[in-house]
Amino acid sequence: MARRQATPPDTDYTEKIIDIDVTSEMEGSFLEYAYSVIYSRALPDARDGLKPVQRRILYMMTDMGLRPDRGHVKSARVVGEVMGKLHPHGDAAIYDAMVRMAQNFSLRLPLIDGHGNFGSLDDGPAAARYTEARLAAAALTMTDHLGEDVVDFVPNYDNQLTQPEVLPAAFPNLLVNGATGIAVGMATNMAPHNLGEVIAAARHLIDNPDATLEDVMRFVPGPDLPSGGKIVGLDGIRDAYATGRGSFKTRATVEVEQLSARRTGLVVTELPYMVGPEKVIEKIKDAVTAKKLQGISDIVDLTDRTHGLRLVIELKNGFNPNAVLAQLYRYSPMEDSFGINNVTLVDGQPRTLGLLELLQVYISHRISVVRRRTAYRLGKKKDRLHLVEGLLIAIVDIDEVIQIIRSSDEAAAARERLMAIYDLTEIQANYILELRLRQLTKYSRIELEKEQEELRREIAELEEILGSEEKLRGLVSDELAAISEQFATPRRTVLLESEASAPLKGTVMPTPAGNGAKAPLALEIADDPCWVILSTSGQLARTTGQEPMSDGGQRVKHDAFTSVVATTARAEIGALTSAGRMLRLQVVDMPALPPTNGIPNLAGGVAVKEFITLERGESLVGLVPLDKSFAIGTAQGVVKRVVPDYPLNRDDWEAITLKPKDSVVGLAAADDADELVFITRQAQLLRFAASGVRPQGRLAGGVAGIKLGADDAVLFFGAVRGADPAAVVVTIAAGSEALPGTTPGSVKVTEFAEYPAKGRATGGVRCHRFLKGEDHLVLAWAGRGPARAVSATGVARALPTEHGRRDGSGVALSQPVEAIGPNPVPEG
Repeated sequence: MARRQATPPDTDYTEKIIDIDVTSEMEGSFLEYAYSVIYSRALPDARDGLKPVQRRILYMMTDMGLRPDRGHVKSARVVGEVMGKLHPHGDAAIYDAMVRMAQNFSLRLPLIDGHGNFGSLDDGPAAARYTEARLAAAALTMTDHLGEDVVDFVPNYDNQLTQPEVLPAAFPNLLVNGATGIAVGMATNMAPHNLGEVIAAARHLIDNPDATLEDVMRFVPGPDLPSGGKIVGLDGIRDAYATGRGSFKTRATVEVEQLSARRTGLVVTELPYMVGPEKVIEKIKDAVTAKKLQGISDIVDLTDRTHGLRLVIELKNGFNPNAVLAQLYRYSPMEDSFGINNVTLVDGQPRTLGLLELLQVYISHRISVVRRRTAYRLGKKKDRLHLVEGLLIAIVDIDEVIQIIRSSDEAAAARERLMAIYDLTEIQANYILELRLRQLTKYSRIELEKEQEELRREIAELEEILGSEEKLRGLVSDELAAISEQFATPRRTVLLESEASAPLKGTVMPTPAGNGAKAPLALEIADDPCWVILSTSGQLARTTGQEPMSDGGQRVKHDAFTSVVATTARAEIGALTSAGRMLRLQVVDMPALPPTNGIPNLAGGVAVKEFITLERGESLVGLVPLDKSFAIGTAQGVVKRVVPDYPLNRDDWEAITLKPKDSVVGLAAADDADELVFITRQAQLLRFAASGVRPQGRLAGGVAGIKLGADDAVLFFGAVRGADPAAVVVTIAAGSEALPGTTPGSVKVTEFAEYPAKGRATGGVRCHRFLKGEDHLVLAWAGRGPARAVSATGVARALPTEHGRRDGSGVALSQPVEAIGPNPVPEG
């Protein structure tokens, strides 16, 4: 194939056709274009870690004097200067590169201090005319000493100005800030690292040039991303450090928080590198809609400038937070993959380098910079010493020097005579001819002699550095240490060796299988047996297992139990109020607490008022299972056994129809084999078989339980397992005339077996003989012992260890008792 080429106009207008091979032409043109993109646009230099546009921005801002201690200037002004003098590729590309160098979520150590909207992970920056910028403190170390011949300068695009071929780079910018770029036929993607770790590795390599990759990785174990998060699995990082190619997974930092009494959430405080919260929210919502994600009820972005990133993912009740998080890692950007491809320019050629090679290239560059700087300073010192020595010669015989100058017809003649008489060089003679008279004082001579001595000392030091490779490398190492001390910050990214992440804080992981293998995470909380516990101080919780709750013979140090219900994690239980109202509760909504030394620890429980709403004058009596019949006792002596025929579509209903001014005082699960117990204020106790009470529907009003005397009322109602030898009765008496808080009263503990069983609707027997000044019971309880007595705040109180007689009096209490509960081991 051929193409037509027009000839310039001349006398011969005959058309000429030149045959050119299109394949060769395209190959040549493409190679030129590819080389231009690789070398001049897309790939960073291994020495300073910058692309040409980034290098030109930093150099031009330095030339403009935009130091950190000066004010910001419009970004458009910087873009214009860079485009007009050094980088004629369009303002958009320049501003984009400038913006990235100012973003603290893109670079581990930003090089530009931006003022205004420089964008976020989800939104772009404002236009260049709206933002302002100046150099960051770290950028000064990248361009420092440019005027001391430390690097070569090359012409700009129109050969009118010069620009540095590479910056001095006082720290390994390529490793610290990483790089990304797409060239022709190749691309680079380098992860950011911790400045302190990289410099420590570089210094070790300076001191030990033969160090291995394993030695260097002791200082640089892995990337340190600006956004923090977690890196899971280090095998890919080792491959990348060895060969220049590899990959690793990054995960968000997540904690489990109790958002409310009944709601748990996953709180995300750090996201994978370059992943924004809006992208995460969008992907999670799409996955929930597509039914890929389950257990999520809502997601709220509470991110602000004060507290930073805070993404709250609310979970539905009954779902395992660890299992939901595993789903999020799979179906959302909360887990992302980062592919390392360390392609960079070395001597103008693209190469793929490992960690050791990257450090070696930088160290070689930095040694070259320091050597050239030292040589430049040495030359300047020698030049100055040469002038000072000539000036001292002239000052010694200043009168003769002046006479020679005055008697000469022109400056050239004076210069020749000075050179001939005093054996001066042309440079020294010219300097003397340019002297001002005020420099010829006696004090100036003393200063020159001091300067001469100082110059000779400095020259000796510089020559010593240039003459010793060890001292030169030591100087490079010391300067790196100073940079580390000034700019190094603690590591942000956590490195995890294995794929299996640690359990989330605040959750309980499943027990591993018997063969040592980890059990798979169930998405929903398993319907395992557990206990629901209500304490006398109003704390509600469930246990994490079905093991019996035994205290090993030791007393509970705080609180006592009002109700202990055996159920399962996904079951429902009922809460009965003093008004006879039954409220439905979901067990899975309650906080799960592991037992401490076998005893349920209610320190992490939630106040029961967070689960139920009570009317004025109404109080919570206790908890019962909804799949079993239970007995209710009222203040007026009514008893009712309730049939479990509760409505399925209601969360509250009437469990008993009460008479006017009557109220529920107790409830208990009661089978036919159990015995029901009433204890009244006038110290009467009635014990009768539960089988004597026929179960009734929920709207029934019950039957007569105990016959009450005048002004008497039921103080306690409960159930005791028949023939239980551990059952006891606790009664506390006080006087009506005593002022509240003046006397704690008297207490008596009696074996339950001492009280004879009577028929239902009878008056029972006396259970406490009042002492002088006592006229009623203030507290009574019957059940499986040993009983637990506590104050109003749940602090344990001592009870008598010896049992009293059935109709005997009590012993004085040393401290007031506000509530009594059962032994931590539930009956049955």
